Amino acid sequence: MPKLVTVQRQEQEIEKAHEYVKRHILLPSGLLGLICVVSSAAALVYQFVTESYGVQAFEETTGLLAVGALLGWGQTRYHRYLLQEFPGYFSARMRAYERTGSKKPKRDIAKVVLDHPGRSLVPLGYVLGVGMLLGLSGLSVFSGQVDKVAACMMPWAGFFWAKLFFWRRVLGPGTSQK
Repeated sequence: MPKLVTVQRQEQEIEKAHEYVKRHILLPSGLLGLICVVSSAAALVYQFVTESYGVQAFEETTGLLAVGALLGWGQTRYHRYLLQEFPGYFSARMRAYERTGSKKPKRDIAKVVLDHPGRSLVPLGYVLGVGMLLGLSGLSVFSGQVDKVAACMMPWAGFFWAKLFFWRRVLGPGTSQK
């Protein structure tokens, strides 16, 4: 009988972790990606109509989109690793979000220790990634070939849509929970 309870608890943990990913990673990524794509596309259409939109502007916007997508893919790979190896981390976060009022202790999240090789480098990776996106956007703005709004939004559009696309393969319709 204890094995049955343990298996059901593990399945519930995985189910909660998948629910967290759907609610707190996929939904915001889809919404923010849509906002970034629409605003950057509108800025590029405006630039095409009013100014010169040349080959260099096309190359810069494509590069910004590709770098953002590459960073989104990298973060998704890391989160997929966490989901596979430490599903309790995401399920604890989901349980913390489900609690309301004064019954919302943070100790559930602290119980799950993320102890994997390279854990100390993860914050540095996040800082370098955001710095790269902002730096490349700034270089693109200062070169004068791409509109400011498009240069700032295009890498984030690639980032969020890559996250949405690569999570879709894991948690898409018809996939069984692993």
